[in-house]
Parts: sequence; C-alpha cells; structure tokens
Amino acid sequence: MIPPGSCTARRDNAHVPELPDIELYLACLRRRIGEARLVRWRLTSSFFLRTVDPRPEEYSGRQVAALERLGKRIVIGFEGELFAVLHLMIAGRLRWLPRGAAVPGRIGLAAIDFDSGTLVVTEAGSKKRASLHLVRGREGLTAHDRGGLEPLAAGPEAFAAALARENHTLKRALTDPRLFAGIGNAYSDEILHRARFSPLQLTRNLEGAEVVRLFEATQTVLREWRDRLIAETGDGWPEKVTAFREGMAVHGRFRQPCPDCGAPVQRIVRAENECNYCARCQTGGRVLADRALSRLLGKDWPRSLDES
Repeated sequence: MIPPGSCTARRDNAHVPELPDIELYLACLRRRIGEARLVRWRLTSSFFLRTVDPRPEEYSGRQVAALERLGKRIVIGFEGELFAVLHLMIAGRLRWLPRGAAVPGRIGLAAIDFDSGTLVVTEAGSKKRASLHLVRGREGLTAHDRGGLEPLAAGPEAFAAALARENHTLKRALTDPRLFAGIGNAYSDEILHRARFSPLQLTRNLEGAEVVRLFEATQTVLREWRDRLIAETGDGWPEKVTAFREGMAVHGRFRQPCPDCGAPVQRIVRAENECNYCARCQTGGRVLADRALSRLLGKDWPRSLDES
C-alpha cells in the first residue's frame, strides 16, 4: 500500500497558461482593446522587456489591429505592423483595471495603458520568467514560433504527420511545442484520458485508427474547455487561471475517483510536473512507476490497482 500522505496532490498555480486559457484571455481582450489605442507602457521590471528594437515609444498612439495566439503566447498587433509578444510562462497573469491603475508593487511587471483601460501583467514568485518582446513586421514573429502544429486548425493527416516526426511517449509528444502548439501538462492529461491511452505509450506504436482517436480527443477536449471557460467568464475577467479546474477528469485529481469508472486517479511526479491518469481506463489496470516513490517503496510498489 502507498503510505497515507506520502504523495499529495499539488494544488498550486504553477501552470503555464495553455491553449484554452490563452484563448480565454484573447476573448476578453478583444472586447476591451479590439480597436483601442495604446497610450503608454509602464515597465517596472528590468527583466520583463527582452528587446530593444522597436522601441516602446514607437507604439504610442497606434491602434490595436490584431489579437492572436502563437502557441502559448499572446500577440497584440498594432497598425504599422508592430507587434507585442507576451509569454506569461508559469506564474505570469493578466489583470484588466481602470486606465492609469497602479502596478502592484511586489508582483507587478508592467502596465499597458490603452485609451479604454489598463492591462497589468503580474508574476508571482521570485523567478521572473514572463517576457515581452516587441517585434517589427510579420516576419519578426517567426522567431517566436516553435513550429508546432495548431491542433484546432489541423486535419487528421497533418496531426498524424506531426505525431510521427519523433518517437516519444504520447505525453511528451503532445506537450512538445515543436510538434503541437499550445498543449501543456494539464490538457495533455485530459486528452489522453479521453482517448484512453497510457501517457507512456510510444507514438510509433499507434496504428491508424488510434491516431485518429487521439486526434479527435485532442480537438474535442481543447474546444470543450476553450468554450466552457469563455462561457463561464462571460463579460467578466479571468481572475484565476490555474491547471486545476473543477470538472477535469484526471488532472490534479490524484486519488479521487475517475468520473468514468470510479477507480482512483494515479499520478507520476517528475521535477515540477505531474502526470495524472486512470489505470483502469488507460493502462489496463497497471500502475505506472513513479520514480521517487517506486524507488522508496521498492518491492512494495503496487504494480496494479488490485495491489494498491
């Protein structure tokens, strides 16, 4: 048996916003700055702005011309083909406040003043990883494109080709930004549960019908969560962007019952990430080894649900 309390679910907000989260931010931004003009930048962190050309002052007075997603990045396009590329990384978040609002002292990175209000960028924690790149011309955006396939814009053939480019586990393949854009730790768990695949299944072992099943699960899960988050937020602003959402099937639900079969959700922890899955639905009842716990428990590590 696994000792009680030896492994508890992580309920922090260490989560890079993924495709549904970024689409939620963009939907909210379109209503607020879709045709607004930029007044000024107020940058309070010397590490946040990563570029020097074009200069921030070149954007002053320019109207917003586009709001787009590039993988897990938010792209704000301005007239004259100037762009701002915002990557929130793990702890970066956005707030919408009245124009001229103060930047929070401890966690504030920047305030972007529009004639319609102020977009504030915050980042909790001591590691400041969020970034802003100012880019000139569409060609400049290519440097920020990791090359991954946009999963909601692709057909099954393109999806299969991307999946076959390298032999990875399905978990790694779905979260590799060079293969697929915008999918991270949380939604890859949900996709694999929906498709009934082990996270450690290798891509080269999938047959044609299985690839189609994974493709359909990917599109369905991402669309469902994108639409759900937008509907729940309505005219408001997303105050809590987190990896742990009420209604998720397995992610962040360690030891809780699988909504489909009732078996306890299992977990693998590696570094700062966790992988959640249902052994009954996804691995034929086999419990996948967690490096830290399986090393600690040795022969007592449960190999199946019946032993756990």
